[in-house]
Amino acid sequence: KGSNMNQTTHFRVTEFLLLGLSDDPKIQLLLFILVLGVYLVTVLGNLLLIFLVLTDTQLHTPMYFFLCNLSTADLFFSTNIVPQALVHMLSKRKVISFIGCAAQLLLFLIFGCTQCALLAVMSYDRYLAICDPMHYSLIMTGRLCCLLSLGCWISGFLVSIVDTTFTLHLPYQGDNKISHFFCEAPAILAIASGDTHSSKMAIFLMGVVILLAPVSLILVSYGSIIVTVIRMKTASGRLKAFSTCGSHLLVVILFYGTGIMTYMTPKSSKEQGKLVSVFYAVINPMLNPLIYSLRNKDVKRAFRNATNRGKICKL
Repeated sequence: KGSNMNQTTHFRVTEFLLLGLSDDPKIQLLLFILVLGVYLVTVLGNLLLIFLVLTDTQLHTPMYFFLCNLSTADLFFSTNIVPQALVHMLSKRKVISFIGCAAQLLLFLIFGCTQCALLAVMSYDRYLAICDPMHYSLIMTGRLCCLLSLGCWISGFLVSIVDTTFTLHLPYQGDNKISHFFCEAPAILAIASGDTHSSKMAIFLMGVVILLAPVSLILVSYGSIIVTVIRMKTASGRLKAFSTCGSHLLVVILFYGTGIMTYMTPKSSKEQGKLVSVFYAVINPMLNPLIYSLRNKDVKRAFRNATNRGKICKL
């Protein structure tokens, strides 16, 4: 018994090797330049959006309050993954400790799951604004907004605890090469030494809770919104209603589409899985502020005001 324990301890994994997106130095350098550019735009875009929402009083509305939360989650979500991926693109040995991998997985899930919940809450906000405008201000009070936001962050934390626990409680002995560029549950489970069935089922069920349940709420909300908009008498009213929802719907499709492909569908090739992960872990956080700002007159106006204030201060 003692020798078995020593053998287990000897082979127990204390660090992982992340194989990354490519082992070709030239491709890695190209990826480094591209991903660095995307990350800088992500950080600047989300920080700018947060700054505008906090400083412009006309953006102190429920929709922008939730958008500010979404940008915060986006910022931390991307920062948890991209900087280390960039370092590994220039390194020969792409090592991450077991504890570091666990922390990255936990934070990735917290911010990712929080985004799922926030997008559902934002669809409910748009539903109330368009389908019940008379009672919108009475229902969407500051207190309710804070409670809904807090609920999103708590749900993200709880789901992440379950997923991380079921992923890392398994024995990891011998093989420590993760075919991915960051620590994500499906990629880690692929090298587990024990039976992964219960862990995969737990992660699937959590996916139902944090992916399919919010999507169902979003579909119901937008179904009601479409019916209400079609019944509007004026074309200008219909256009305004669709424009306020268009940005949110585009973000929902991009985020949930890639998330469901990773966690709720049968796995295809590892390379395809990594490509999907690149989209929602690296590109999506950059697209969100761009989509909301480029398609939104209020954000553009707030940006112009902030720019003008900056010019006046210089004078």
